[in-house]
Amino acid sequence: MPVIDVAQPEFMEDEEISIFADAVGKFYEKHAPEKRVLKWREDGQVEREFWNEAGEAGLLGSSVPEEYGGHGGDFRHEMVVIDQQGKHGVEGFSASLHNTVILPYLVRHGTEEQKKKYLPRLVTGELVSAIAMTEPGVGSDLQSITTTALKDGNGYRINGAKTYISNGQTADFIIVVAKTDPKERAKGISLMLLETEGAEGFQRGKKLDKIGLDAQDTSELFFDDVFVPAENVLGGEEGKGFYQLMGELPQERLIIAMGAMTTIERALDETVAFTKDRKAFGQTIWDFQNTQFTLADLKARGTAAKVFLNDCIAKHLKGELDVPTACMAKYWLTELQGEVVDKCLQLHGGAGYINDYPIARMFRDSRISRIFGGSNEIMKMVIARSM
Repeated sequence: MPVIDVAQPEFMEDEEISIFADAVGKFYEKHAPEKRVLKWREDGQVEREFWNEAGEAGLLGSSVPEEYGGHGGDFRHEMVVIDQQGKHGVEGFSASLHNTVILPYLVRHGTEEQKKKYLPRLVTGELVSAIAMTEPGVGSDLQSITTTALKDGNGYRINGAKTYISNGQTADFIIVVAKTDPKERAKGISLMLLETEGAEGFQRGKKLDKIGLDAQDTSELFFDDVFVPAENVLGGEEGKGFYQLMGELPQERLIIAMGAMTTIERALDETVAFTKDRKAFGQTIWDFQNTQFTLADLKARGTAAKVFLNDCIAKHLKGELDVPTACMAKYWLTELQGEVVDKCLQLHGGAGYINDYPIARMFRDSRISRIFGGSNEIMKMVIARSM
């Protein structure tokens, strides 16, 4: 039985969802065994072929409408893909980014032509996506970006540099956040759709050497007079980019909170099993009162976190999750994630510092969750403004 045992929420009590979860779990077991994931960690990225396999199995674009090549599901199906990935320890596969961050931009904001052109290929895995927001020296202040997309004939020329881009080495479809009017801040931002194949002036920089998330490629991207046709402005109208970005942030932050919860649960399960098996001073590590008190505290707060998260998901499914609440979920669960993996690593002793043990990798991988999707300092600012 899992350490955190919360009743199945009503929104997940659906036989079709249960069948889908079983199928996704079996896919990961077959196509992402430990040996293959280890190779991804060594290579610093997931092999391109895996994306095609995932697309063929129906793991990409689960909630994309059928008329655009999707599977016609909803956010619950996307949750299943992410949850099963965490449970099976499948590192590096950016399904949450592709499915729940990038594809919704097209589904909700794209023109009919953009949806028909790109969504079917994003669902099959023919196209792997990335979103290029962050720039060197800009960080969370998106209104201050310097990358431009200026008119040139029947299109635009993109110039600038982006960094910390997930899927940067793999992606062949990139949403580029750029200024179509450099004199403006928020009103000057547009989202440009770029297919990288044959795009003159587009260059991938080095794959960045991170302290965690070894199997996920993160890169620099450079744009030197890269041409995109006028119809590649997301939604077909300039100056809407910042508002499109803000509209999708609650879901993105909820996804980060969900990932944090998955890590909290796995860390506790791994640690309870480890402490009950490992002996010291003539008894198991579990038998020490300190171990029991530490894990009891983490179980109690982890249980409360999951109840809160489920409430946030229920609100999101009804279209009622507001920005401050999404920020609270992202902030609180990622902070708890950091504390849980740190204390669980401590209970592993020296083994916790060895990468062969999942807790060591969870410790390194968890640190970024308090930074990406908007740093937790930004989350607290948003929450404070709502008071």
